[in-house]
Parts: sequence; C-alpha cells; structure tokens
Amino acid sequence: MSKKSITWLLCTLIIIGNFLGMLDSSTVNLALYPISQDLGIPISQVQWVIIAYMLVLTILLPFFGKLGDIFPKNKIYSSGFLIFALGAFLSFTAGNIYTLVAFRCIEAIGASIMIANGPAAIATLFKGEDRGKALGINACIVAIGGMSGPAVGGFLIHLFDWHAIFLPSVPIGLICAFLSYKILPSYISKKVFKFDYKGFIYFTIGLFALLLAISEGHEWGWKSLKIIILGVLTLIFGGLFYFRDKKINYPLINFKMFKIKTFTFGNIAVMTSYMCMFTNGVLLPFFLQEIEHYNAFIAGLLILPYSIASSIVAPFAGSYAGKNGSRTLTVMGPSIYIIALIIFTTFNPNTPMWEVVLASVVMGIGNGCFQSPSNNAIITSVKKEELGIASGILSLSRNLGNILGVAITITLFDSFRNLQLTDGVAYQKAFLNSYHWTMCFGIAFGVICLLCSAIAYKPEAVKNENN
Repeated sequence: MSKKSITWLLCTLIIIGNFLGMLDSSTVNLALYPISQDLGIPISQVQWVIIAYMLVLTILLPFFGKLGDIFPKNKIYSSGFLIFALGAFLSFTAGNIYTLVAFRCIEAIGASIMIANGPAAIATLFKGEDRGKALGINACIVAIGGMSGPAVGGFLIHLFDWHAIFLPSVPIGLICAFLSYKILPSYISKKVFKFDYKGFIYFTIGLFALLLAISEGHEWGWKSLKIIILGVLTLIFGGLFYFRDKKINYPLINFKMFKIKTFTFGNIAVMTSYMCMFTNGVLLPFFLQEIEHYNAFIAGLLILPYSIASSIVAPFAGSYAGKNGSRTLTVMGPSIYIIALIIFTTFNPNTPMWEVVLASVVMGIGNGCFQSPSNNAIITSVKKEELGIASGILSLSRNLGNILGVAITITLFDSFRNLQLTDGVAYQKAFLNSYHWTMCFGIAFGVICLLCSAIAYKPEAVKNENN
C-alpha cells in the first residue's frame, strides 16, 4: 500500500470518529419520545439524555484539544473510540433514566476526544491542497452524520426499540480503536501542557447550575430555595471564571476578543440560531409520533429534508459570502428561520406530510444560508494568531445554543402543557397549544439572531472582513 493510500486510510478513521459523534447526537433526538414512553418519565427528565451529553462534550473540548497536542495521536484517538464504544454499549443496556444519562456522559467523553482532535489530526497528515480536501470531506461526512441520524434511528427504533440506536456504534468504535492505535502517528510532542484547571471547574459548576435551574425551575418553583441557590452559584462561579480568565496567559476563553463587534454579536447570533432551530428540532419528533401517530421510521424520514436542504444550500452560501460578504445571507438566514417557525405554529392533527416536509426544507434553507457565512465572518474578524481561540469560542457558542435550546424549549413546553392540563384542557389540545406557544419563543430567538446579525455584519464590517 502506498504512503498516500495509508494517509487517506488514517484520515478515514478520523472522519469516522467525527461521523459517529454527530450520528449519535442526531439519532437520540428522535428517540426521546419512545424513551419517555418506555421508561415512564416526563419530557422534563428525558431532556437530560441530550443535555448531559452536550454539556460533557462541550466542557471537555478545550481540555482534550490541548491534551491531543501533547500525547501520541494513536493513543489519544483510540482511547476516544474505546470510551465512546463503551458508553454506547452501556447505554444499550440502560434500564432507567439515571443509568442512561450516566452512560451518555461516558459516550460524550469519547466523542469529545475525537471531535477535539479530529481537525488537528487531519492537519498533521496532509499539507497544502490535500489538507483542504481532507478537511472538506470531514465537514461533509459530519453533515451526513447529522443528516442520516434521524432516518437511521427511526429505522432501528421501528424494527427493535430505542436501545438499538446505540448498538451500531459498538463494533465500529472497537474496530476503529484498534486501527487507530496501529496506524495513527505515535510521536510525542515536547510542548509544555498548560491548562486552566480552576477556570475549567468554575465554568463547569456555573454552567451546570444555570442549566439545572432552567430545566427544573417550573417543577421546583422559580422562587424556591433550590432555584435561588442555583442562581447564586451561577453568578458566583460565572464571576470567578470571568475574572480568572482575564488575568492568566492561557485562558479557556479570551474575553479580550469580545471587544470586536463582529466577533461578539456574531457569536450571539450563532448561539441564538441554534436555540431557534432546536425549539422545533426537539419537539417535532414528539409531535409526529404523539399527535400524528407516525412510527419512528416515518418520523425520521420527515425530519430528513431539513438536513438535506441545509447540506445543499451551505456550499453555495459559503461561496457567495466569500465573494460578496456575509451580511446579506446572515440576515436572510434568521428571516427564513422565522418563516419556518410560523409554518410550524399552524401544525395540527390533520397536517399533511407535504407541509411537514415543506417547513423542514424552509428551516434547512435558513440554516444553510446562515451558518457558513456567519462562521467565516466571525473567524476572519480576529487576528491570524487568534484563529485557534476564536474557533474554540465559536464551537462553544454553537454547543451552548444546542444545550440552552433543548433546556429552554422543553421547560417552556412542559410548563405550558402542565398548566393547561391542570385547567382541565384535553391532552391533545394542551399539547398543540403548548407546541404553538413554544414555537413563538423560537420566533423570538430568531428575531434576536436577526438583530445581532444586522449589528455584527454591517457593510463596514463586511468590508473589513474581505480585506
């Protein structure tokens, strides 16, 4: 086998790791409804299957990214595959929500190792044009993972049950762990490992307290002692994290970069765009399975057009933004989100399949228009030597948008539905009213995204971006 063939084989292993992480994340969204039905738990609890995974993955990205610069690539990457496979197998065996969430956290550790080190590993294998080609293929395959997740998950749930969605990752993870250990580079870097452990702890406690308060506030009472304590913890540890990161030379987040208007408002726009999309992304599978009574496979297929439309539009949007600037598309994207969510507010038990597909396609077009141009504008707004940190903060904004989108959406929906059921409203009507009202909050997130985009990507900002 030639050296070039071996290099592309290594690249394939790395890409498979990123694909598994994205496939797993998008598959579980569709499984939330059958999990809640099988385990007999409310939606307010089942949301932690997603939140815990994303929280652990997000928090550990900076740590494993730096760790990957020090330790041999074969060991760090194979350990990621092994941990992910172990977590997937344990999730397959889970019999209650507590063990499932715990096992999902183990999965997230493995996924974080692979996602944090994927681009860096590819960059060490390729140079010049081949490097760009490999990174492009990686981005494409990751998108396919997100696109195919609902359909694959729906098929497995329909044939077996929700446990089955975790099983394919086990043999794939074990095989790739073995191959990664054998053929990935094994050299050891001489870099000094510096990591802000205190800042990491402050950030973790503050973010977890915030999410727990948002998720459980309607159950515990917003004026309850538990919520007040969580609020105080969020402020204390958030403040400790902010002041510590300002004074050390190797911060998790470089707050000085937020003096750049495009960078600051651009990241807020990216975060709220994910909150906007997840408003419907989390609830649509519930609507399709509980109100429309579609099986999991059909529900997955109806969600698929969103990812297809986004994947088709994104390359053209990126190319257009590169030539003409990001402003037009980054304003157009959230405007399209809003239109899609308005369509979702009309859904009822008699909504035909074509309307579900239409709304999903419209949302996908909005995502395709917005993400690539906004990401490019944010990254190019900083100095060349700050690109790595800027990329890390952008990833954090995306993941925070995912986490907050899930937590806020389910909290709102569950609160609205329980309030109406208490007033004696029939279950189906209570579900639909709550779904529609929650979509209105999604529209509000879309408006915030639109306003931040208009501020971040003004004509003069675009001019600077292109220079």
